[in-house]
Amino acid sequence: MTSASRIVPAATAPAHIRNFCIIAHIDHGKSTLADRMLQLTGVVEARQMKAQYLDRMDIERERGITIKSQAVRMPWSVEADEFALNMIDTPGHVDFSYEVSRSLAACEGAVLLVDAAQGIEAQTLANLYLAMENDLTIIPVLNKIDLPSADPDRYADELAQLIGCEASDVLRVSGKTGEGVPELLDRVVRDIPAPVGVEDAPARAMIFDSVYDSYRGVVTYVRVVDGQLKPREKIAMMSTKATHDLLEIGVISPDPKPTKGLGVGEVGYLITGVKDVRLSKVGDTVTLAHNRATEAVGGYRDPRPMVYSGLFPLDGSDFPVLRDALDKLQLNDASLVYEPESSVALGFGFRCGYLGLLHLEIVRDRLEREFDIELISTAPNVVYTVQMEDGTEVEVTNPSEFPGGKIHSVREPVVEASILVPSEFIGAVMELCQERRGTMGTMNYLSETRVEMHYTLPLAEVVFDFFDQLKSRTRGYGSLDYEPAGEQTADLVKVDILLQGETVDAFSAVVHRDAAYKYGVSMVGKLKDLIDRQQFEIPVQAAIGARIIARETIRAIRKDVLAKCYGGDISRKRKLLEKQKAGKKRMKNIGSVEVPPEAFIAALSTSDDGSDKGKKK
Repeated sequence: MTSASRIVPAATAPAHIRNFCIIAHIDHGKSTLADRMLQLTGVVEARQMKAQYLDRMDIERERGITIKSQAVRMPWSVEADEFALNMIDTPGHVDFSYEVSRSLAACEGAVLLVDAAQGIEAQTLANLYLAMENDLTIIPVLNKIDLPSADPDRYADELAQLIGCEASDVLRVSGKTGEGVPELLDRVVRDIPAPVGVEDAPARAMIFDSVYDSYRGVVTYVRVVDGQLKPREKIAMMSTKATHDLLEIGVISPDPKPTKGLGVGEVGYLITGVKDVRLSKVGDTVTLAHNRATEAVGGYRDPRPMVYSGLFPLDGSDFPVLRDALDKLQLNDASLVYEPESSVALGFGFRCGYLGLLHLEIVRDRLEREFDIELISTAPNVVYTVQMEDGTEVEVTNPSEFPGGKIHSVREPVVEASILVPSEFIGAVMELCQERRGTMGTMNYLSETRVEMHYTLPLAEVVFDFFDQLKSRTRGYGSLDYEPAGEQTADLVKVDILLQGETVDAFSAVVHRDAAYKYGVSMVGKLKDLIDRQQFEIPVQAAIGARIIARETIRAIRKDVLAKCYGGDISRKRKLLEKQKAGKKRMKNIGSVEVPPEAFIAALSTSDDGSDKGKKK
């Protein structure tokens, strides 16, 4: 068996195509295994090779994580038959699970990768269940077998028990050394079924990703289901009804390579020259304008944001630039949701929905780096439902929307959390979950030393620093996955922060009544240190409704008006002091407090304890 040295041409017969993706928990070696596959199949020359080859963004390389799924076409020969392998490398973090779900829809099989030194983790299970829902063929693989701490026999038994196969069926590879990778590619060809479609039917292709190129416009990545697509044809988008001329069509191997067309089961890209990013939606179906298909390919369910936060430009004149930047970023990140909003303190901006706190951090970093915009983000929060005494319901996505008056009840979103830990840390995890108002469900032993615990937890308690605390208390061995599980009634209140009696909506937060005092004391303490002293005294207060629960005072800057008085009558000194006192009083009545942008960023983005809602992971 030898790897092919040339690229398999487009329009390959469906029987010789294999579409698969690599799914795993974060840091289990997906990108490293993908690197070895690229080298082994010859699509990347040795002199061009670099670690994490498919991770194109600087931010991915800096953090060592995959954020965007990347598709690549590789040739492979088995017994003189040439095959085209379309492989998608997917992210492993729970915040990017929408990327994984879209990748699975374009494949017939999945390589389930597990670290031979760490074993099955929560996101491994989550991605496995996603693949099973899509009826994909699963190939179990243990990676990093070259590590001294690897225990492949133990974890092969766990994996076999989970999937329902024999331990001998679990492949053992090393993404670092390349050991076992040729056997894995042979197994992909043997086990994963070829794509099925009708070759002479009207063309249908599903859009599973897209990017914006400043020179070529929108580049759309598709998986052809039926028929054929060829360059210079006129294509139509089934949901938007827009028609375009197909200027270029090709495959990614791993750089774009134009071809004469794409047939059934093939994965590739389309370029139409269109600059309007709203005309190419992920999940849409592409067909031919003159011979349209009648039925669209099943799309994806829309992503459901878990966390909301406001994004505001530091310079108000950058608002149109931020709007265009979000349009282009949403094309590349379909799970981002946003709508315009305005703030008394921060001006015009956008209310953005994210899948988690890491997703929030990545989006903000990408906007600042790729579009050169300085941003302020407000404290992240979840969506609450407030029922008033008169029976009306108010949906609160921003603490400033929290209604006053007589409130009957407040409902908060809850999640079903799955936590995998070594059995020695059960007590520490139970203590953490009880602190976060969690309700225990079931507890399953995957093996003698590993436990899967199920908890129902308020989403607000999970998305901020729960993951950090879990890692801390389990010495890094704990892993977490969660999914929405409805709502529950809770004793929640809105804590307002007042500067000189005026509410600053950017610092308001909806918290549980038991945590309100802690949040108030923490925030007023930080603002006292962050806001510069001014010519008059500034009270910084935290309040629930009309009741003040915490206060700090920023002292006024005082000029020494007696400096010029060398001796003399005391009445002259008193007159000067009284004049200064009257001036300070008048200034306090008409003066406004200026909060520097750095104070917003520092107060909302950093924390010394778990009370701050802006804590970074």
